[in-house]
Amino acid sequence: MNLGYDYERTEIRSGMKITWQIPLCMDDGVVLRADLFQPVEGPAVPVIMSYGCYAKGQAFQEAYASQWQSMVEEFPEIETGSSNAYQCWELTDPERWVPHGYAVLRVDSRGAGWSEGIQDLWSERETLDYRACIEWAGEQSWCDGNVGLLGISYYAANQWLVAATQPRHLKAIIPWEGASDCYRELYYHGGIRCTFLDSWLPRQVPMQYGQGERSRRHPITGEPCAGPVTLDPDELAARRVDKRSDVKAHPLSDDYYSRVVTDFDAVQVPLLSSANWGGQGLHLRGNIEAYGRSASRDKYLEIHGLEHWTHFYTDYGLDLQKRFFDRYLKGNLAAWENQPPVLLQVRHVDGFRARAENEWPLARTQWTSWHLDADGGFSAASGAQVGTMSFGPDDDGLTFVSEPLSADMEITGPLSAKLFVSSASGDADLYVVLRLFDPQGQEVAFRGAMDAYTPIAQGWLRLSHRELDTALSRPYRPVLRHERRLPTAPGEIVQAEVEIWPTSLVVPAGYRLACSIRGRDYEYQGQVDPARQARHRYPSKGCGPFLHNDPDDAADPALWGPVTLHVGPDYPSSLLLPVIPPR
Repeated sequence: MNLGYDYERTEIRSGMKITWQIPLCMDDGVVLRADLFQPVEGPAVPVIMSYGCYAKGQAFQEAYASQWQSMVEEFPEIETGSSNAYQCWELTDPERWVPHGYAVLRVDSRGAGWSEGIQDLWSERETLDYRACIEWAGEQSWCDGNVGLLGISYYAANQWLVAATQPRHLKAIIPWEGASDCYRELYYHGGIRCTFLDSWLPRQVPMQYGQGERSRRHPITGEPCAGPVTLDPDELAARRVDKRSDVKAHPLSDDYYSRVVTDFDAVQVPLLSSANWGGQGLHLRGNIEAYGRSASRDKYLEIHGLEHWTHFYTDYGLDLQKRFFDRYLKGNLAAWENQPPVLLQVRHVDGFRARAENEWPLARTQWTSWHLDADGGFSAASGAQVGTMSFGPDDDGLTFVSEPLSADMEITGPLSAKLFVSSASGDADLYVVLRLFDPQGQEVAFRGAMDAYTPIAQGWLRLSHRELDTALSRPYRPVLRHERRLPTAPGEIVQAEVEIWPTSLVVPAGYRLACSIRGRDYEYQGQVDPARQARHRYPSKGCGPFLHNDPDDAADPALWGPVTLHVGPDYPSSLLLPVIPPR
């Protein structure tokens, strides 16, 4: 433990009572640091809390300048009613909550920002710390005993895990776009390693505790955002777990992941799970799975679009957050009165339309099999012609295209693919992509959470990982066990069920649906608008940073032979689409 001198101090600023760098001592002696924003005077209030690795003192406008500028240009409301001096990446603005009768507590996670210790991202140790911080906050004189959790991405994913430990003072959570199963949603998609970690982890090193004078400065206090000490790079490396190496060493869903997979039966706190249709590759599945499987009696699902962070800050998102917490942290029943269990921003080619629903998947769904035909067609009519088509792991694969739709058709819900395939080499990686083409034959792609040009939906499967969890699987949502490999004999025809992450789109009449079956990541081939691209930190080629290009993961020669897709009456390769009839 290295407290140094006491960095904690309190001041009145911007109409708030702010206490900087509060020390929180964990059970093993490691000291975490927190910043507290609260009303200047008055009774104890509920606390909105966050715990994460992005450094609580790092300004959104500086660290993520392009994203901030693009967001406020489209939604200028975000800059009104606040000085925005306390905006932090993927965290709420205290100036919008303290006047509303809340305190905001930001905790740097272990080994990040101003918090000491060995940094072990997405770990059981972080969950234990988070629980301790919640219980500490709930017992302070400035808290009325009610703690709520709020934040995006990392600040959301860890909410599921800590909620399952059932802290006494935790009364409500809003996980805004946060994964709930690290193996299936972050590290391995369908058993294929996602290299998001490889691009994301280096971006977190400048926020590790010990970067000190090398880190950005807090815009208010002038302190380094990554701690009061400056350590050399070798010592910094020794103070963080090599998560990438750990994940690569555990390609199956073994005990290594068991402590960071949410126990949904233990999640009983009221929750508002907020997802993003464009979150292909991270978070979308987690929010929807957690909503459906959590044991909470008071649970709500909201699904929107646009970028990963945008609606968290807009008036639309802020209104949802305030009304939910007013109900479950303050007991204001009227604030959440008549709120539907499910609120969908249904996607159209020209925007979104809000619609209330009662359940997920929607009870009126017409589950419809769209078949992949030997002539390259894609339709609800069962193909009578037997055929085989082959593709390699490096080419563009196979694309099946529908006739122009005769009427508008809504697809909203989870999807799945049933494919009959054989591999010449004994294994294969399958990428299933649902796409849209306009009447002129141009592909229509959508603004996604982390990419400006996403297709309608995507799914992934390594053929040797095709074993299903029969207890959890449904026809519309196959769940894979990932506990062992089931290789095939060269040329052996097997049935593979592919989970395709949920989606929503009203397909206009005259447009065509298409399904691509590939051996590598989808890539958008249309013209890219630089202004649209500027909203994101990664190249907009259709998948953002959620790529599957680890050469070690693909080194097995069994993955590099041609793959044959079989279609026809005996091999009904198809996609199950959630067609929603008009009300």
